[in-house]
Amino acid sequence: MSDLVGQIRAAAEPLPQIGDPAFADAFDRFGDARVVLLGEASHGTCEFYRARAAITRRLIERHGFTIVAVEADWPDAASIDRFVRHRPRREAEEAAFRRFPTWMWRNCEVDDFVRWLRGHNEGRDAAAMTGFYGLDLYNLSGSIRAVIDYLDDVDPDAALVARERYGCLLPWSRDPARYGRLAISEGYARCQAPVLAMLRELHAKRLRYAAEDGDEWLDAAANARLVKNAEAYYRVMYEGAAESWNLRDTHMFETLCQLLDARGPDAKAVVWAHNSHIGNAAFTEMGRERDELNIGQLVKERFGDAARLIGFGTHSGTVAAATDWDGPMEVKRVRPSLEGSHERLSHDTGLDRFLLDLREGSIRDALLEPRLERFIGVIYRPDTERWSHYAEAILPFQFDAWAWFDETAAVTPLAGAAESGEDDLWPFGL
Repeated sequence: MSDLVGQIRAAAEPLPQIGDPAFADAFDRFGDARVVLLGEASHGTCEFYRARAAITRRLIERHGFTIVAVEADWPDAASIDRFVRHRPRREAEEAAFRRFPTWMWRNCEVDDFVRWLRGHNEGRDAAAMTGFYGLDLYNLSGSIRAVIDYLDDVDPDAALVARERYGCLLPWSRDPARYGRLAISEGYARCQAPVLAMLRELHAKRLRYAAEDGDEWLDAAANARLVKNAEAYYRVMYEGAAESWNLRDTHMFETLCQLLDARGPDAKAVVWAHNSHIGNAAFTEMGRERDELNIGQLVKERFGDAARLIGFGTHSGTVAAATDWDGPMEVKRVRPSLEGSHERLSHDTGLDRFLLDLREGSIRDALLEPRLERFIGVIYRPDTERWSHYAEAILPFQFDAWAWFDETAAVTPLAGAAESGEDDLWPFGL
């Protein structure tokens, strides 16, 4: 094992502090990719967010990336996108990311990046601006509202039809899991046909709608597709974990592809998501034992070497997480990584921060044995960590590179209020 630690240390490229202007230099090697996926080992670690922001800035400024797609719900991210691309805010639009887990995107680290992105886009042509988009499908009520609001503006007759069709889901839109339980007990999908019809009608009228405002049509179509896929997701979540996981990650992958198609053949995207989503699932317990796929696997299958998957890891520190779903955020102590895990090998190098390129060389061959890897989401239970938060993975097949931060700290959640004078503008405001 000590020989392997020495090999990792020899191959690792030490990184300066994240705030150092040279921090992102090492990531220029991925600038020729069409899609760069940046992971995280938890949803509540400051260094992961700050590092992704620094790397993304570099990819935008030096390598022409114009899409930032994140593991967040489309309608919430759309309000951020309108802010960063200097588009008008929608009437009665709710502040973004007000549902559990609020700290995942409403934190100071994301706030800093969003402010930078708005400044970067200032004065640029619309086609040259970098957008901020959500890939996930949980905000069912927000997506229903967005489709109806859009049609109210462009096609009031169609808006009436949308209200009727979505009326089937509206009673459960704030708690869609109840719809899933009902569909299981009744044995049929009562809302499947109307939400599919709504999506088909939007696409049938694409030329007419997109001619008025292509961005707004793309937003409406993405929301209609989210409603259709969310309806299916909440039905299957009671039938099996793998089926619901696969539907969700396939939805996120398809959303990413539609963004790339919409921005043209030269469009390049950065994706921010958990390691469990961006690492190739085929080389982890997810795919090998649970028949689960993910964005990383689907992106690799479609884009090959034009996709780069970069995992992030840590040994110890603190993390923002809850004990149970819908529970309050806590700042929890992260246990030191387990012996024999990828994290412990990285820690034993003695390096505070490094980038390990896994694409070639002897280090790739040296790490081909499956080993434990830690996954912390919005829930963290240290007392059952080995069974709750570890799974086996083959690191060089899971990722193209591994970014290491030995000691990390929890993200800082936003208090919730906008700065003075920004109440009508800033998307994180009350």
